[in-house]
Amino acid sequence: MRRIMLPIYTLIVLSLALPVSIGKPVEAQTSPAPPPAAATTVAAASPVDFASCENCHEKSVSGFAHTKHKNVPKNCAQCHSGDLAQHAETADPALVKTPHEMTPKEANGTCISCHENGQRSHWLGSIHDRRNVKCADCHSVHDFKSTKGQLTKVRAAETCFSCHPAIRAQGLRASHHPVREGKMDCGSCHNPHGSPTPKLIRANSVNELCYTCHTEKRGPFLWEHAPVRESCMNCHNAHGSNHDKLLVAKQPYLCQRCHLNTRHPGTLYDLRNTVPGANASNRSVEHGCRNCHQNVHGTNHPSGPYLGR
Repeated sequence: MRRIMLPIYTLIVLSLALPVSIGKPVEAQTSPAPPPAAATTVAAASPVDFASCENCHEKSVSGFAHTKHKNVPKNCAQCHSGDLAQHAETADPALVKTPHEMTPKEANGTCISCHENGQRSHWLGSIHDRRNVKCADCHSVHDFKSTKGQLTKVRAAETCFSCHPAIRAQGLRASHHPVREGKMDCGSCHNPHGSPTPKLIRANSVNELCYTCHTEKRGPFLWEHAPVRESCMNCHNAHGSNHDKLLVAKQPYLCQRCHLNTRHPGTLYDLRNTVPGANASNRSVEHGCRNCHQNVHGTNHPSGPYLGR
């Protein structure tokens, strides 16, 4: 048989590539496998089902049975951050963070990950988002009080009034929208989750919002009242007023803010032209402009340029 002669440098290379054995088989020289750090991390962050949490949080878990959240995968780790697996073993509350303990960006990001469409499409960048309002400030997943929206209060208006007490005070005035009577709430006009229009209103403009209920004021009119066409808020306070019809001022002072130089008395109907006698103005009866100008929002009557018919 013919021998195969290898060059000396080939033998050296092969000898370096082989494992060196000192009195032990080659298999014994392999180092033990390192601890499965990655597997440990996955186990720590593994989902914790309701059965594990219900042992200590029975009331919180039972709240899901009456909400739409009961249809989502039952995994507490979807909303709560931290080491839930270790928390289930040690019951250490420091290992888990609730949305109230998270930063606004973290807490809201959890909710927006599922609730990003519909009325919440304008949340990012909205006034509530910029003011660091959390979803959990108004809504509760486990312990809600309302029949709709899982709010922390019984009514939506009460939830809003917790941050807007001045608006609540306006709603207690004599003339107001039926919010405190329960026939409407703040959400009837505003979208708290964001809107492309100012003041979070649910329309392209204030007038368009008002016309959804007060359609008789929409027009079009042959004779228009310019301040009305501009904005209803020029004359009305939507949240409440102590004057009739939600007016921002009583008549005739309301009208005389614009109409000072007219054929009517140029003063605010003071004693110089209202005292009974020859000098009394025949246009100051009961001091109400609408005694003659009834259709102040506009009219289609051919003889009504002064909104009198």
